[in-house]
Amino acid sequence: MPRKLKVFRTPIGFHDAYVAAPGRKAALAAWGSAHDLFARGVAEEVTDPEFTRQPLANPGQVIRLSRGSAAEQIAALGKTAGPRRRKSAKAPEAAAPSPRARRAKPKPRPDRAPVDRAEAELAQADARPREELAAFDKRQAALDKERGRLEKQHAGEIAKLERAAEKARESYDRAMRAWQG
Repeated sequence: MPRKLKVFRTPIGFHDAYVAAPGRKAALAAWGSAHDLFARGVAEEVTDPEFTRQPLANPGQVIRLSRGSAAEQIAALGKTAGPRRRKSAKAPEAAAPSPRARRAKPKPRPDRAPVDRAEAELAQADARPREELAAFDKRQAALDKERGRLEKQHAGEIAKLERAAEKARESYDRAMRAWQG
């Protein structure tokens, strides 16, 4: 069952944008708004049949209706805001000093020394483990060298003892053959 459509309105320039949608979120999406216009009080739900007829005939489409004729809009503009006048360059300035002239003495620049000290301590702390690791690597290399020497010495002893054991086995085998006859 499709959801019941409601009609929503928001002002866009000299027009009102109407849309028939199932909810506020869908109306905002139809208007392409990333902000909640309803929370800001800029958009509202419309129930007047005169204004709901056309949007309900075209659900999801934004219908733009003028809020008055061009003459009415210009007349309303004249009531709310007068023409802007530029100050001429020759016009005398007011006697009151400008805000810039009254500006107080600027604050001194913050001291960077604490930052420099902290960065120097960080660099020292970073360098210390590197030195310790270099010393450790040097000791490790010496230990690896000593281990290689011990392994080579052990391999030489094993080879010498294996040759001696082989000679003893051969000697024993000859003696056994001679004994058996």
